[in-house]
Amino acid sequence: MTEESRGFLERERFRELFDRLLVRGYQTIAPVVRDGTIVYAEVSGPEDLPRGLRDLQTPGSYRLEAEESGRFFAWANGPQALKPLLFAPREILWETRRESDGALSFSSSSPSPRPLAVIGIRACDLSALALSDRHFGKGPFPDPGYALRRRDLFLVAVDCSHLADTCFCVSTGDGPEAQSGFDLALGELDSGFLVRSGSEKGRELLRELSLPPPESSMEEALKIQGDRARSSQTRRLPSRNLQNALASRPDHPHWNNLAARCLSCGNCTSVCPTCFCFSEREEPALDGCSSLHLREWDSCFTAGHSYIHPAPLRGETRFRYRQWLTHKLDYWHDQYGRSGCVGCGRCISWCPVGIDFTEDLPLLLGEADGH
Repeated sequence: MTEESRGFLERERFRELFDRLLVRGYQTIAPVVRDGTIVYAEVSGPEDLPRGLRDLQTPGSYRLEAEESGRFFAWANGPQALKPLLFAPREILWETRRESDGALSFSSSSPSPRPLAVIGIRACDLSALALSDRHFGKGPFPDPGYALRRRDLFLVAVDCSHLADTCFCVSTGDGPEAQSGFDLALGELDSGFLVRSGSEKGRELLRELSLPPPESSMEEALKIQGDRARSSQTRRLPSRNLQNALASRPDHPHWNNLAARCLSCGNCTSVCPTCFCFSEREEPALDGCSSLHLREWDSCFTAGHSYIHPAPLRGETRFRYRQWLTHKLDYWHDQYGRSGCVGCGRCISWCPVGIDFTEDLPLLLGEADGH
């Protein structure tokens, strides 16, 4: 295990972190404001970050407003996590070409990504990354594109100081402080950042920054800030382990109530940092001489996702919602030993009709037990 090192980075020296990453050859990705939301994009320095903003999130609602501290990370999350940076929304897997003699040839398509440094990753998204690593990056046949993008990733996490109303990471055990999976982690105060290392790469960079050790009062202020954030959460899951809890209730009447509200739009799966459903299709060239085999994000809410000739297995919304929630909270324990939900709350904020499954779960579980 890498020994943790710590230091205090004054706000006026924040740019030095970006400069060090640039010298090391990283393309730096960080949060920026775009179309009224906070998303990840390439940045050149801290001036590109959403300084002095906070997010207000409720079921079906997301907006930004000014806040007075001038902090860079006084917000919870936006619609993106690490997923689109590693599991590409659209990716060419191989190309088929008809040669002059009529034979078919196949060539694989491998991305050539630049090393990425991502600043601003939250604890819930680090947990989601660990799950994605198990799905795409482990085993005898790791996904080639994912593995290439993952290989040179440098992660700078930020402990959450301001949680959204839709967050429930405390009940899933995934926040608000980053625990593992990062190279560096920042705890933001009004005067700057307490920086700690989580890997040898992070420790080396921290050593290059030559930061003074944090004062004990700063450590205490950060602890109070974390405790306050933790106690502010009002949403929660009934349990961290719902294995067999939902699968044993496939005919509960509340599935119909959920289906009556759900649009089957797939927004929840698009913003979820752990959903990994995809579809594959051929895209032939107009001359008929070649074809691209594509992988694209899909959702268990689409009719085509469960299609087996002559019809989809889950032809109604209630079956699709049941599949999504049961797989996420129940079956994942069989696959990965834990829930597939990390408590980020994105599916609540970005649902156009404001479905909050933390409110529906007790109905699905309690009513079935006669409560």
